[in-house]
Amino acid sequence: MSQFPACKHKKHKARGPRRHGLRWLAAEPYRVFFFSGAVWSIIGAALWPLFYARMLGFYPGFVHARIMIEAFGGAFVVGFLGTAGPRMATAPKLTPAELYWLFALHQACGVSHLTLHFAWGDGFFIALLVSLVLCLVIRVARFRKEMPPPQMLLALTGLACGIAGAAMHLSPATLMDPQRLRLANLLLYQGLLLPPVLGIGSFVFPRMLGGDFGDPKTAAQSKAKLLRAIAVAALLVGSFFLEAHGGVATGHSVRAIAAAGYLLIEVTWQTRQSGSLTTGLFWALATGWLGIVLAPFYYLQHVSIEHLLYIGGFGMLMLIVGSRVLFGHSGDLEGFFAKSKWARFLIFLGILAATTRATPAWVPSTTISHHIYAAWTWGLLALLWLLWHRRRFVQRDGEP
Repeated sequence: MSQFPACKHKKHKARGPRRHGLRWLAAEPYRVFFFSGAVWSIIGAALWPLFYARMLGFYPGFVHARIMIEAFGGAFVVGFLGTAGPRMATAPKLTPAELYWLFALHQACGVSHLTLHFAWGDGFFIALLVSLVLCLVIRVARFRKEMPPPQMLLALTGLACGIAGAAMHLSPATLMDPQRLRLANLLLYQGLLLPPVLGIGSFVFPRMLGGDFGDPKTAAQSKAKLLRAIAVAALLVGSFFLEAHGGVATGHSVRAIAAAGYLLIEVTWQTRQSGSLTTGLFWALATGWLGIVLAPFYYLQHVSIEHLLYIGGFGMLMLIVGSRVLFGHSGDLEGFFAKSKWARFLIFLGILAATTRATPAWVPSTTISHHIYAAWTWGLLALLWLLWHRRRFVQRDGEP
């Protein structure tokens, strides 16, 4: 018997919608969103080799960034919260109509950015996040049997940052004001994912290390966790404002200390079951944290350095947590803890892509070649990840 990484309640094989119905997919929307997000990440990465091969008629900087954050990162956020959110509150799962609506907005966002309609893309992305928030808030307010874990406040903070950052990009005034533009970028590119990584991670990482969920056991623990989540959310958002208004080193320091401190306090880093993917979890966290720490020392090349965070941190964590969800829901939970050469190879590709993309910060002459190498490496990683889990995307717990 398996459990969803963020679900505290047992699942029974005889219950639930049939596999071939839309209700089944709506109840577990990660199946379509994780798959689609990984495909969009391949598309977003492929833009760079196509551009340097003169097969693309536009510079892919903005398109690449939006696709990787909104169409890739956004898909994993929506897929995870759309599946786990109702379960956390013991509320009704998403309906097929809601799945249609959310997935249509997700696809419209990616296609709009790919066709250079940035305002439409950001608008669809805002609609996607707002729709998800409404779906979750209505369920918690009207149907919940218990409150979600207090750490999930950080997941809502990420959604709010993503909405705010995308909305700021819709204003022409943002492009005319460097401080406002930097703030918008930080809220969208880092704020969308960093708070959910901490909030969801504090709840899920213990389970991924072989322990139990990081949910509070008493009212006092719940209150303490809520206060810590509020404090970290305020520190993270405050760090974006500090950096945008000139306090680069201070902003990064606050962000690095808040992130590391929160996870060290909230998570018991005791590995009861170890495997290749649990090792990958540590590598992803360390690489992403280095991306935050090192960026202010090479701020003229901060975009390259921050790819340690974007690829090695966010990207790898999404695929690792996604793997945990896929293993758990396909009835092969122990497979997540296996020692696997295949999994180690995928982790190696992720770290290689991150370090390759960051190298131009120190060796500017490698910019073009390392753009190409990193893009192909990530594309290969995402493709192999999809092939590795191809059966788990459609297999339910209890099925052969």
